[in-house]
Amino acid sequence: MHVKGFTLIELSIVLVIIGLIVGGVLVGQDLIRAAGVRSTISQIEKYQTAVNTFRGKYGYLPGDIPPSATQQFGFTVDAGRSGIAAEGDGNGVISGSGTYGGSGPQPWGQSGETLFFWEDLSINSGLIDGAFSAVSNPSGTPISNPHGTYYGNTTDMQKYFPAAKIGRGNYIYVYEYNGNVYTDATGGQCYPGRSINYFGLSAPVYIQYGYGGFANSGTPEDFPGLTVSEAYSIDKKVDDGLPISGNVIAQYLQGTGDGNPYCTTFSPSANAPSSATCFDKTSWTYSVNQSNGAGVNCGLSFRFQ
Repeated sequence: MHVKGFTLIELSIVLVIIGLIVGGVLVGQDLIRAAGVRSTISQIEKYQTAVNTFRGKYGYLPGDIPPSATQQFGFTVDAGRSGIAAEGDGNGVISGSGTYGGSGPQPWGQSGETLFFWEDLSINSGLIDGAFSAVSNPSGTPISNPHGTYYGNTTDMQKYFPAAKIGRGNYIYVYEYNGNVYTDATGGQCYPGRSINYFGLSAPVYIQYGYGGFANSGTPEDFPGLTVSEAYSIDKKVDDGLPISGNVIAQYLQGTGDGNPYCTTFSPSANAPSSATCFDKTSWTYSVNQSNGAGVNCGLSFRFQ
């Protein structure tokens, strides 16, 4: 029995159709990624506007309001909002409460004012969507991200922080940082020269309360949650497109992997760009030419405006 095969023209038509389908899928993926970038930028801008609106209306930064003023405004007054340092002290800076090695409040800690911040913007003022809690976990067990849990805990991170529109387990948080530029291999800065607040964007695994004797410390354990191309696109659209300068920097909060504090850190870098770096220390640019910028190597921080 004779079986008729495809002609060259027919094969060419099939290949063209397959090419169009593959191209359409790739274009669709690019559009989805671009939409995620735009949505996340809009989200950060919305929070920036909400902070300024709140300060103009109430005279304080959200989270920094003293207990007496919260009562006057009819806000929720949590037991932790005591008025002492980093617990609603009205000093014009949002900082984490608790102690770190006897050094006093932790600027990077996710407790105290850094949690009151989201409660004030959502439940207390209605300036942003959501209803975020500032109640610390009293048992000292991790508040864990459902996208990646530690110690079997499954408490939902979304009770405390807004999920980033870009997805992939990223959340948005606030912290205080001294504003120094990249200085060494880690870039870690704990508490010298504090006074500048940032929104952080990365993928937290847990926020540990009371770990290792650090009272109500809110020790973060975060990981990069953005691809290099996403981080570069966001930085370029909002700021200067460079990872260690301007109002957007490739920095995020990070623990050591066992719950111990590690303050802030710049995203992974090396002297030469690679598929594992967010940026390199030779050109000081994002590693967008490595693996098409697909490596999930970056976390970002946005200075308050």
